[in-house]
Amino acid sequence: MMNHLNELVMALAWAGIFSPLAMGALGSIVGCTIAGQAAIGAMLEAETGHARFIGVSVMPASQTIYGIVATFTLNRAVTADTAGGLMGLGFLAGLVLAYSAIRQGHCCASAIQATKIKPEIFGLSLAPAAVVEGFAVFTFVFLLVLSAGIPKP
Repeated sequence: MMNHLNELVMALAWAGIFSPLAMGALGSIVGCTIAGQAAIGAMLEAETGHARFIGVSVMPASQTIYGIVATFTLNRAVTADTAGGLMGLGFLAGLVLAYSAIRQGHCCASAIQATKIKPEIFGLSLAPAAVVEGFAVFTFVFLLVLSAGIPKP
């Protein structure tokens, strides 16, 4: 029984290493899809500003970049000493990256719709998306700092 438990812990640690990338990318896919659909709809109705709409629609892709760096940062030998930290940090950071990308997609879709009607509020309409991005950045930075405490055998 104990051997199976050790194998489970090791498997969860490996999943934790890859979680920031996988979950960040999953969230980016959903977030970019939500914002992209809004951009397409706005382009059908607006005569100008199409590049803005597309640019805003890819903002949730940044969580994938954070996930790539986080995964490389966590990548190390999985041992009994490292397993808990790798799984905990990786999985929780991945969860935050996924959720923030999805919610940022909603913020970007709203910004696109508002800008379509009132182009002069473009910059201000991005503030909610920037705040959501900030939470992803905080999580990313804390993962980098806390991962330094996980031993590298």
